[in-house]
Amino acid sequence: MAVKMRLKRMGQKKAPFYRIVVADSRSPRDGRFIEEVGYYDPNVEPSVIKFDEEATKKWLSTGAQPTDRVSKLLKTAGIQ
Repeated sequence: MAVKMRLKRMGQKKAPFYRIVVADSRSPRDGRFIEEVGYYDPNVEPSVIKFDEEATKKWLSTGAQPTDRVSKLLKTAGIQ
């Protein structure tokens, strides 16, 4: 089972915010997930990026692959 860290879209139409979740790569974008490890809100200035560092590092060490956008957010937050 390939596990990915990716964004789950939430919020109103034209005003999205995202939860960063760990999910099976076969599940749909907003579908079932294993654990929520953070959130990202691009609607405010500056953008809000929050991670549960302990859970994020645990999942990265066990082999979860972040998507391109999540890896950029991890670098911005100083985790990866």
